[in-house]
Amino acid sequence: MKRFDLRIIWGGLLICAGGLFLLYEMNLIPSAWDFVWGLLFGVSGCVFLYAFWSNRAQWWTLIPGLGLISLAVLIVLDALLPGADWLGAIFLAGIGLSFWLIYAINTENWWAVIPGGVLVTLAIVAGIDPFVEGDIGGGIFMFGLGLTFGLLGVLPIQDGRMKWAFIPAVVLIIIGFFLISPLLPYVNYIWPLALIILGGYFIIRNLRS
Repeated sequence: MKRFDLRIIWGGLLICAGGLFLLYEMNLIPSAWDFVWGLLFGVSGCVFLYAFWSNRAQWWTLIPGLGLISLAVLIVLDALLPGADWLGAIFLAGIGLSFWLIYAINTENWWAVIPGGVLVTLAIVAGIDPFVEGDIGGGIFMFGLGLTFGLLGVLPIQDGRMKWAFIPAVVLIIIGFFLISPLLPYVNYIWPLALIILGGYFIIRNLRS
């Protein structure tokens, strides 16, 4: 980035900061400093995104770029909506999106699907947790992890597909189902029965072969 471009950025930041403090003195915004910090984090995130745009090989810059922009949005919304417990979901979703973009850019980065799915799932749980009761959040988290591994088995990678991912996907989805279903008190009885049925299936299959 040229020095002239940096001067434009610093000049723009000073103008925005001055405008924010002026709005604060006019009682039009609650706190100028929250918006200033949000502006600084947002611009910092844009710098990382510009670095990625200039060189697509530097995919790692998407993580701090979208993370800082999400943090900027979080700070500004927290100033405008004090007491909103769901705002943390914005930060988690922003970082999760960066990992999905890393995979979308190059399918060799299949590993990015796992943190991407986990973070987006955590964002959903954080967003709905203030409005639900019981173990629904835990069930949704397990569902999200299961869907993440399921997608890992379905999405194309350069070496084919990773079918092993369906095993943890099924297990996690089943756990999620029990956490949000009325059958939760009976889990201590159900999983031993499931083991007995599975063992019997393998024995019968072996005897028939």
